[in-house]
Amino acid sequence: MFIEIIKGMATTFKHVFEEPITIQYPEERRPTRERYKGRHELKRYDNGLEKCIGCALCAAACPADAIFVEAAENTDDERYSPGERYARVYEINMLRCIFCGYCEDACPTEAIVLESNYELSYTTRESAIFTKDRLIVPAPPNAQATPQKVEPGKFNRSIPDMKDPA
Repeated sequence: MFIEIIKGMATTFKHVFEEPITIQYPEERRPTRERYKGRHELKRYDNGLEKCIGCALCAAACPADAIFVEAAENTDDERYSPGERYARVYEINMLRCIFCGYCEDACPTEAIVLESNYELSYTTRESAIFTKDRLIVPAPPNAQATPQKVEPGKFNRSIPDMKDPA
């Protein structure tokens, strides 16, 4: 028994002089890995229009049923996306989300992206439901935010040549 105590103390003493591997969070933040899946973001095109076209393929692909999408029609007076429709309501229940990335894979316009932000804490259930205004990124500096007013017939069924902001 005495020998086991000495072995244990030797192991402890050996590690006393090693450099600690902990970090002082939140003052220091460890960089995330390249493939880390964190907080969701809804992306925009360079001209400020939203990439989400309200197809709800992300909601269909979600195994946890955490995404709710309600689409509406774009008009020339209120243009949100280059397609015929846009996501009028887009909600993600972060309490249900398992961060699998299936929504990102299912999106045909690469509108929903799981970024590297991992600071997700909530004080109420309502604050864990991320609505569209919390998910969408701000419009680029030289672009107009949505809704935009466009010339009649400028956007038809085909999506115009948009540059990806990434």
